[in-house]
Amino acid sequence: MPLVFVPTPLGNLGDITLRALQTLHDAQLVVAEDTRVARTLLHALKIGGKELWSYREQNAAGATAGIVARAREGLVAVVADAGMPGISDPGSELVAAARSAGVAIDVLPGPSASLGVAVLSGFPLRRFCFEGFAPRASGARRAAFSRAFAHEATTIWYESPKRIRATLRDLAQVAPDATVFLVREYTKRFEQQILGTPAEVDAALEEPVRGEIAFAVAPRTAPAPNVEPATIEARIEALLAAGRSVKEIARELAAAGMGERKALYALAAERRSRGMGARQYDEHSSSQ
Repeated sequence: MPLVFVPTPLGNLGDITLRALQTLHDAQLVVAEDTRVARTLLHALKIGGKELWSYREQNAAGATAGIVARAREGLVAVVADAGMPGISDPGSELVAAARSAGVAIDVLPGPSASLGVAVLSGFPLRRFCFEGFAPRASGARRAAFSRAFAHEATTIWYESPKRIRATLRDLAQVAPDATVFLVREYTKRFEQQILGTPAEVDAALEEPVRGEIAFAVAPRTAPAPNVEPATIEARIEALLAAGRSVKEIARELAAAGMGERKALYALAAERRSRGMGARQYDEHSSSQ
């Protein structure tokens, strides 16, 4: 019998799918992050009489084996408090354990706040990175944002309403001109969408901030470096002579504020190619 991950509505009950309803109806066991939330949802969907088990970060290590054992006997549905289970709550370990035990696994399509805010943002999505919840400590948050900008892609974040202002202010310290799109209470009655710089989004949030929050940060183009081209070329030459790869050189010089990584990569690759051509000429000349 399968272990089925069942996405649940983020706020609007109408977002439940027919397959999710059927799976919850047929399940012999429903595994939930918070059994109280799951019981409320099942009641709203007019599904009663279900055995409920708790599965969260604090008990995942001890509960995984028992859930897998039950999935051998009958249909087990796994739900989150809202949205896709396994994204910002435990789940990957359960999938790995079930697969190792030969238990069939299925994941139903359904609501996802991360994908919703990504599409609503209008930011480029050929490449994007889901970062999850930002770190709790201010210094770690700033470091995370700095690393995220190196992706040169749209990044998607979750945050608690209690920490969102501090998070936006840390983002402003790293990139005050960043473009942010924030959604509060996605799909719910009092949904709010805000687009602007970190400071503008912070100012638009009402006090106290309430509800679930997801936000997207657009890719940021690095400012033109105030470095002489000769200085950059000399640095590339020295790093090539030290045996560094073109990729390593581009990453190191971009981190040092000497330009945009793609441009530095092209410059280093071209310089390496010229250097290799010169060496081949020298070797040919010496053989004459």
